[in-house]
Amino acid sequence: MSNLMIVGLNLLLLIGAGATFVGIFRLFAPSAEKEEIVDIAVRRYKSASSFARLNPDAKLLDKLAVFCLNTFHLEDSLEEMYLQLGSPDKPQPVDILYTKIVVAILLPAAMMLLFKSFWPIIFLPIGFILPDVLIKSRIQKRQQEILGNFSTTVDLAALIIESGLDYLTAFERIIKVAREKTILEEELEKTIGEIKLGYSRREALERFAARTGVQEVRSLVGLIIQSDELGTSLVDLLRNFSADLRSRRLNKAEKLAAQASTKMLFPLFIFIFPTIFILILSPMLSGLFSGGLGF
Repeated sequence: MSNLMIVGLNLLLLIGAGATFVGIFRLFAPSAEKEEIVDIAVRRYKSASSFARLNPDAKLLDKLAVFCLNTFHLEDSLEEMYLQLGSPDKPQPVDILYTKIVVAILLPAAMMLLFKSFWPIIFLPIGFILPDVLIKSRIQKRQQEILGNFSTTVDLAALIIESGLDYLTAFERIIKVAREKTILEEELEKTIGEIKLGYSRREALERFAARTGVQEVRSLVGLIIQSDELGTSLVDLLRNFSADLRSRRLNKAEKLAAQASTKMLFPLFIFIFPTIFILILSPMLSGLFSGGLGF
C-alpha cells in the first residue's frame, strides 16, 4: 500500500510540475504590443526563418518544437536572440529551441536516474530556461564590446560628415581605416552590404539596431532616420549625442566606484579576515596545546 501511495504521489508531482510549467510560460508569454525597431526587423526576417524546416510529421523532436512554439509563443524571442547574437551560421533559432527541449528532458531524467525518484521532474522548467540564460550572457558580453568604442565611432563619423560626406561614406571610411575590426564595425559593414543588396537605408539601419540590441545604438539609428526624413543637420545631432554618451559613461563609472567599497565587504569578511586571524592566533594556540604559552 505504501508503495502505491509513493507512486501516486510521484505521478501527482509529475502532473503538477508539467501543469505549473505550462501555466508559468503561458502567463509570461509575450502579448501583441506596439511594434518597435526590433519587432519590425524580426518580422521581416521571418521570411527566411529556420523554423520553416520543422517537420512534425517525420520527427518527434520537431513535433515537440512545434508544440513549444505554439504553446509558449517562443518564435519572436528566439528570432530576437538570434539577431542579437549577430545572426551567426550556428546556432540558428531552431537549434536554440532544440537545445532547450533536449536540456529540459535530459536534466530531470539524469537526476531521476541518480536519485531513483520522480521528484527531479521539477527541474524540467529549469532545463528549458537554462540555454536562454547562457545565450543571454553571450549577448550581454557582445553588447559590452559594442559599447566599448561606440562613442569614439560616433565622434569619427561626426568629423567625416562635417567634411561634406554622408553618413554611409563615413561608416565606410571608419571600417576601412580600422586596423582590426570590432563587433561594431562588423555590424556597420553588414549594414552597408545590405543597402548595396537592395535594402532601403531605413530597413538596413533598423536591422542594424536589432542585431545589436543596444539602446544607445537604437538612439543613434533614430537620430539618423530623423535626419534623413526631416533634413536636419546630422553633425550637430551626433556631437550632442556623443557628449551625452560620455556623460552617461562617466556617471556609470562613478556609480560603480561608489559601490566598490560595499561589494568588497563580503570577500573581506569571508576570506581575508579569517586568514589573518588564523595567522595571528595559530602560534598562540600551538603553544597552548603543546603545554604552555611560552612566556
